[in-house]
Amino acid sequence: MPKIKTNKAAAKRFRVTGSGKVMRVKAYKSHILTKKSAERKRRLSQPQELYQGDKKRVKKLLGI
Repeated sequence: MPKIKTNKAAAKRFRVTGSGKVMRVKAYKSHILTKKSAERKRRLSQPQELYQGDKKRVKKLLGI
């Protein structure tokens, strides 16, 4: 049976930690930053764990 190819679009958006958590980058940090508070921008910089319902699909795309 052939290996499953990694979906490159998904590989650029998600990272898998050593413990198996799938991390994602938060949205709304790319532009119009002047009206957003420093605290909000700082929170948006933190990676977030993927929701449980999406984890299985994303792991499949990543070939894990």
